[in-house]
Amino acid sequence: MKGGDVELGELLAAAEGAPPGESVDVVSRDLRKRLGAEGVSFLFVDLVGQRLVRLTATGGEAADLDDPIALQNSVYDRVLQSQRQHVEADGQGGRRVITPVSNRGDCIGLLELTLQSADDTVFRQVRDAAHALAYIIVTDRRFTDLYHLGRRTTETSLAAEIQHQLLPSAPCCEAAQFTLAGGLIPADDIGGDTYDYTLDRDTLHLSVTDAMGHDTNSALLATLLVGALRRARRSGCDALAQANHAHQALLSHGRGLATGQLLCVDLETGLCELVNAGHPRPMRLRDGTVEEVELAVNLPFGVVAPSPYRLQELQLRPGDRLVLLTDGMQDRGAAAVDLRALVRDTSTLHPREAVRSLTAAVLDACHGNLKDDATVLILDWYGRRGSSPETGPAPR
Repeated sequence: MKGGDVELGELLAAAEGAPPGESVDVVSRDLRKRLGAEGVSFLFVDLVGQRLVRLTATGGEAADLDDPIALQNSVYDRVLQSQRQHVEADGQGGRRVITPVSNRGDCIGLLELTLQSADDTVFRQVRDAAHALAYIIVTDRRFTDLYHLGRRTTETSLAAEIQHQLLPSAPCCEAAQFTLAGGLIPADDIGGDTYDYTLDRDTLHLSVTDAMGHDTNSALLATLLVGALRRARRSGCDALAQANHAHQALLSHGRGLATGQLLCVDLETGLCELVNAGHPRPMRLRDGTVEEVELAVNLPFGVVAPSPYRLQELQLRPGDRLVLLTDGMQDRGAAAVDLRALVRDTSTLHPREAVRSLTAAVLDACHGNLKDDATVLILDWYGRRGSSPETGPAPR
């Protein structure tokens, strides 16, 4: 019925009955029918995080790759950062509405449309439709390359393609106890960086790794490393056992070395068990002070070493921000960035936006020409009694 609430069951059934590349068309038809919406389109951010690509609901046409939209300082950028719906007059008597399409903190994109008449109830219904679209896209992108294709506004090398497939499908995740976000800026010839995470019933697993070398050699080494870590993790191994499995995999099958930092965080207590294999130490923001976490550093994975890996402990407190990074965030031109100051200055930002600020600062310092991958993973810890994503993070 026009003006009625979203019938989620009907919408999901319609999405399932349509080709997987026509998610936006399904939602567009629903919004036209119920709200009289016009010009419905979906926008998503490219791999570099600097431009938007528009997918228009016109019966399954491809994304508009020839006319990407600059993201910085745009209204779209403000909506992505705030995660709040934006409404403005369109100059022709209607309302232009831009709504975030997000799932568990992962900014999948934006829903844009025009309404000729609307009130708060209608705006809420658009937000509900955007929420439903997030779940539909998360499901449908398993079956189509459309959403992967649209994010490539520049040519992607074989090494970059391999490496991006090693990353989690969502760079951000929110839960009652924490929020985390990761970002990777590839070097010109790809430098082997990865980050990964997964959430069990009682444990959050995190890793940041850097396979030595460049181009496809480092990408293949990173594939072996990540595969070994995931296999060990999915077999129930703790951080120490994961490290040993990764080390043995590189000794048995690899032709190189890799550094890494593996963490297992107890969701009940905030106790973090970790292994550092030749990797840069993390930074911790606590009570307004940024400091490097003092850790013993073992040799990288793949080095024949007489001493075993050491399992260490770090107690997280509500309000802590933990920043994990690779050496590309500190080497050469990137060293001009005062990371400690920047971590402190971005303390009030959502981890997703803090990651963008840190990687953008490194990219600017290197004049857009990185000699090594630059990767950062930020974890905000709220604790068991911390706030949920709906109410925001616990105060620092």
